[in-house]
Amino acid sequence: MFTLPEYKKPDFSKIEFCSAPNVQVVPAPEDGILPDEFYATNIYPEYFKLDGDWQLIDAPRMDCVVVIKDGKPVATEARRVKKGDSIVIGREEDMSNGVFIDFTAFQDTDAQGKAQNFAFRTGKSRESSYSRDYDELYEILRHDCDKGNIVWVLGPAVAFDYDSRRAMSGLVKSGYVNALFAGNALATHDMEAGIFNTGLGQDIYSKELQHNGHYNHLETINRVRNAGSIENFIAENPSQDGIVASCIRNNVPLVLAGSIRDDGPLPGVIGNVYDAQDAMRKHIMQATTVIALATQLHTIATGNMTPSWNLKDGKLRPVYFYTVDISEFAVGKLRDRGSLSVNSIVTNVQDFLINTARSLNVI
Repeated sequence: MFTLPEYKKPDFSKIEFCSAPNVQVVPAPEDGILPDEFYATNIYPEYFKLDGDWQLIDAPRMDCVVVIKDGKPVATEARRVKKGDSIVIGREEDMSNGVFIDFTAFQDTDAQGKAQNFAFRTGKSRESSYSRDYDELYEILRHDCDKGNIVWVLGPAVAFDYDSRRAMSGLVKSGYVNALFAGNALATHDMEAGIFNTGLGQDIYSKELQHNGHYNHLETINRVRNAGSIENFIAENPSQDGIVASCIRNNVPLVLAGSIRDDGPLPGVIGNVYDAQDAMRKHIMQATTVIALATQLHTIATGNMTPSWNLKDGKLRPVYFYTVDISEFAVGKLRDRGSLSVNSIVTNVQDFLINTARSLNVI
């Protein structure tokens, strides 16, 4: 039976905490402008000493500044800072700035209970064995289906295969998806498959190219735009199956972030990147598990706003982040961007989804 690791809150009665100073704050000089020596947040639990009391940061996200609002430390994007906001300053990591970073939260240890400083094969590559990783993921998903919040980040490759598309739809219908992030392409090609049984003109089962199939995704976009919205299109086409249809029919939030290369785009695709970021962060702040499949830039964007922890039902717990791609470079990129808690699996995402859905008995 899977159980979450228990978080042990720091003992703030210890002398090093009691003797540490309160945080220093400086007013922001202008809207969107930060004072010198501003403190920047990271992915770990961060505590700030205010009036002698150590307080856990609110709205955690790395690469933010900390604004003291109503006596509480709040992670805030620089673009949201207003002139006069009280900004925490000081970049030390020894509590001399009134900040404590709990780097060891949920830290793995070996069988003797000692953290390993040196070991072989600590990274992940195509040579890695992922058997235990799969088993752990299935346990986490079963747990968080009932007691957590699972966010998926999908690239269009998921919709290019009949079985992976069916597997993802089954996960949505069975409650393993609380929010789904994607771009215009995933939604377009998923609905293209529902109309023409193709993805970019290629049959999603036989992989045979259809005559004039390169029109199919454009025809799909046009039909959905004519319906006025994705929701209207799904309602008007009860035979439409797939990932998007499953999300709409099961009230799963679908956040579609646009890009410069988009065709159309579909109605509902968010063209302003900061509006898309806000929509994604709303769900990421609730996430306890994140699974990103074959979409490098979207994965990095999601990872950079995902902390390594979440406060759920009054208890601090880890946020599990998985990135799955057939490219070793792609799965390693997120770790290079500072998301050190990511678990990487190098495999074909279609195989990953089919194995996951079968193991969870949703197909």
